[in-house]
Amino acid sequence: MTYDNIESVEIVESTIVVEVSSQTDELVETEMAGETDELKRETKALIEALRRRAQAEAESAGKLTRDTYLNAVRKAREAIEGEKIIERDRLEYFWVVFQEETERNWHLMMKEFVDFSSRLQNAVKVGWETFNSPRNRA
Repeated sequence: MTYDNIESVEIVESTIVVEVSSQTDELVETEMAGETDELKRETKALIEALRRRAQAEAESAGKLTRDTYLNAVRKAREAIEGEKIIERDRLEYFWVVFQEETERNWHLMMKEFVDFSSRLQNAVKVGWETFNSPRNRA
């Protein structure tokens, strides 16, 4: 491939303006204090999108029975909360395994170090004894 065959591609990012309610703004600013402005902005946009979607669903719930709609909302919430629990459990399990592996590796390394130290001491002792042993003078 030569440089003559390369086409230039321009990437244009689009910006969507999302009106954020004062409740959402206050909630995100309080709960995410210390986070970056970009993270807060994206979180606010997500919450507003969820709020609008829920509002639209509630308005169209007239087609469904109220109980059916409530069950669907509950299942969605439980699914979201369940994913958080599963993810947290995975992280906790990873951390426990990581700690166990680190401890096991530390003990193995210390065992190897002690074994090497003993072997080195024995080698030095044998070398010293050999160096200081009487020589046959013939």
